[in-house]
Amino acid sequence: MKKISTVVPVYNESENVPLIYQALKDVAAAQSSYAWEFVFINDGSRDDSWKELQAIAAADSRVMALDFSRNFGKELALTAGVRHCTGDAAIFLDADLQHPPALIPEFLRKWEQGAEVVASLRKSTEKKSLVKQFGSWVFYRLMNSCAPAQLTPNATDFKLVDRKVINELVRFTEHKRMFRGLIEWLGFRTEYVEFVAPERLHGKATYSLGKLVSLAVNSMASFSLFPLKVVGYLGVTVTLVSTVLLAFMILQNFILHTGLFSSIAFVIVANTLVLGVVLIALGLMALYVGQIHDEVINRPLFVIREKLHGGDGDSVSASSGESE
Repeated sequence: MKKISTVVPVYNESENVPLIYQALKDVAAAQSSYAWEFVFINDGSRDDSWKELQAIAAADSRVMALDFSRNFGKELALTAGVRHCTGDAAIFLDADLQHPPALIPEFLRKWEQGAEVVASLRKSTEKKSLVKQFGSWVFYRLMNSCAPAQLTPNATDFKLVDRKVINELVRFTEHKRMFRGLIEWLGFRTEYVEFVAPERLHGKATYSLGKLVSLAVNSMASFSLFPLKVVGYLGVTVTLVSTVLLAFMILQNFILHTGLFSSIAFVIVANTLVLGVVLIALGLMALYVGQIHDEVINRPLFVIREKLHGGDGDSVSASSGESE
């Protein structure tokens, strides 16, 4: 019997944990030809999410619950789930029920037909802000114009991956990562399922606009050297513009003797343009150097305070915390 693992990152979702667990149980009951494993990763929640996970782990032997020592972020929570799941395939979905578990049978059908990755495409999201919609459009246009692996617009982290994909994902070691970007980069055979994301039932979205911007910046730096190339193009452009402007100022003042520009104007124009290019270049170089620093110091990607295997009481305590 094939085994399916569901991997669910949890951050301040105490009200939604029982709901997503029940929804997954219902899917497992309907798909009884598979063995099931439910992996939940508590990403440093400040509410009662871990207590809820402890309760369901105590009642169901199929549940595995990991408790991070602090908030490490969704990308690393998914990474922890990948490293601990034991299924022939894994399905990633959010705890807020905006990734409908009802689509899982369709995922499984496409997987059985030979797909190595089954990804979801969000057709629309109820009450999604125009700012996020525009930002998403800009992000995909930029990424796909410069990255070696094309990202599918409107794709989400709600997807199924085969065991061979999981085995490759565990080999990645970078700290700054975009999980779905790594899966796209691997290039396995992919099928798509469209869905409309429902409105969140409880709580507030924890992936703020600031976190989304940070993820976009890190993804650009991780998958492409395009930002550094932009600096080069900008440097060339600014140099050409400044050269033409200075030539015009020299013509006016020293050949035509119109006296339109003072000496300080020459200094200001030249210094401002050069300083702007230098500052932009330094900022982007710092971004890449910062990522090199994160990789070189080789800290653990995440730290697990406690690990529960449902029903059998097997756990890793806080004193022996597990790190990856």
